[in-house]
Amino acid sequence: MKYKSNHHASAWRLPAEWEPQWGVQLTWPHAKTDWAPILEEITATYQEMAREISKREQLLTVGPEGCMIQLDSDDTWARDHGFISLVDDQGHCRLLDFCFNGWGEKFPASQDNALNRQLYTLGVIKGDYVDCLDFVLEGGSIESDGRGTVFTTTGCLLAPHRNQPLTKAEIEARLKQELCAERILWIDHGNLTGDDTDGHIDTLVRICPDDTLLYVGCDDPADEQYAELKLMEEQLKTFRTLEGKPYRLLKLPMPGAIYDGEDRLPATYANFLVINGAVLCPTYAQPELDTAALRLIGEAFPDREIVPIDCRSIIKQHGSLHCCTMQFPKI
Repeated sequence: MKYKSNHHASAWRLPAEWEPQWGVQLTWPHAKTDWAPILEEITATYQEMAREISKREQLLTVGPEGCMIQLDSDDTWARDHGFISLVDDQGHCRLLDFCFNGWGEKFPASQDNALNRQLYTLGVIKGDYVDCLDFVLEGGSIESDGRGTVFTTTGCLLAPHRNQPLTKAEIEARLKQELCAERILWIDHGNLTGDDTDGHIDTLVRICPDDTLLYVGCDDPADEQYAELKLMEEQLKTFRTLEGKPYRLLKLPMPGAIYDGEDRLPATYANFLVINGAVLCPTYAQPELDTAALRLIGEAFPDREIVPIDCRSIIKQHGSLHCCTMQFPKI
């Protein structure tokens, strides 16, 4: 199945996440996923997310019996297997269906990679389907300011088993073409220990209104992540807006180390979800750090309710709030 848009508007763009949305997708945990050992615990977290989203916009649940749309899935990371949506100034939407291959063929993903086509065929999500399945791109690997600048990381997009043998320049050209971006800002440093994604930007740096960047910092030289995150911070200081101005930088704290046995989990406060009227924010039962992170996110989004969600269950599978969700713009 291959469709292309018939609309020829002059202003296709990848909207910022804080723009109005019609809904959010959750791909629901089930017993055939890696969530099986903690299925009751993670289901309770998803139910909490679902309640908060449903208060403010439509919720689309995809997965086993009991979901709005019953389809088979390998896992639940809607941010990475869901449609990436473009909008124009005439109220049209392009649904970009990129290839999801389990973060560089680390995990099975064939059923997840088929979800978008099934949802489109069912008429659940409205817009023009665009087949981009010859290019691997995960939603968690890009951030947009809605005005032509897209942020990403070299660690992820140049990682093995994604788009080789394409060069960085060729990958950038493809991003600009498909996302209708004016420029790509590459972050060359930063990766959380335990991260399966090779450095998704939504675990590290988030673009916010008024040219604000919320980013994960580390002030402990003894932390194994300190050097890379310090280099990332220095690079962010060199970035400029399209108008040539420095970005406003707000440094999120690093959660205290959380372990699963001997393995450190990639806990981050950057993986928040912006929805209509609110921001759902990850917390980790670390009161002082949680409070500091919530305050900073509130500073970046002063017009929205800040809603804490305990993400200690999600982090057990190396993700957090943003990873579990995919928003759809209002058109």
